[in-house]
Amino acid sequence: MDLLALLPAFVIAVLLISASPGPAMILIFRQAAFRGWRAAVPTVLGLEAGLYVWALAAGAGLAALVAASEVAFVVLRVVGAVFLVYLGIKTWRTVWRSRTHRGVEQSDAEALITPSVSRRGWWRAFGEGTVVMLANPKAAFFMIAFYPQFIPAHRSLFATTALLAVVQVLVETAFYLTLAAVAGRTGAWFRRPRIRRRVDAISGAVLVALGLRLAMTTR
Repeated sequence: MDLLALLPAFVIAVLLISASPGPAMILIFRQAAFRGWRAAVPTVLGLEAGLYVWALAAGAGLAALVAASEVAFVVLRVVGAVFLVYLGIKTWRTVWRSRTHRGVEQSDAEALITPSVSRRGWWRAFGEGTVVMLANPKAAFFMIAFYPQFIPAHRSLFATTALLAVVQVLVETAFYLTLAAVAGRTGAWFRRPRIRRRVDAISGAVLVALGLRLAMTTR
């Protein structure tokens, strides 16, 4: 079957996968809700940069080597788990700091103001997204199992994988930025101190739980 005939099914599969809950969704939602949709852009770009690196690795056969190597699998699993737990604890610390300064509550008028994103904050968000994607061994298994289903036998594995990855990056970027725009529209409500503390507490718990689940992941 020709590649063009397979693209609609590929795009639908990518959308379904993108919509599944996970660390990516949490990071994007928090950035957009608390800092506006523009703040979610570096997170999205970081996630997609990590995804594309994995796709190129899969096309070159490196992802298969990582998946087959017990040492590489364990290292990625531990790094990914530690980083997710770190992000969760970092989120909880935000809750704790806000509780210790409850005397200075943000007014509704202040909540309407979208916080600006510094250059340093932009790159930090980009880095977090990239590390979350690259330090996930499941990404290697995903590329190995998912992409070959949409690559015709007569086409180059590496070139076609790189092309499909571009399609996936574009589709996911559009989807995640749409999600960020929706979350950003309700940002004033989420930036209220009481609501933000609750969202941070829940998202921190989810990130820690995802990290622990990743740590216990087996092949």
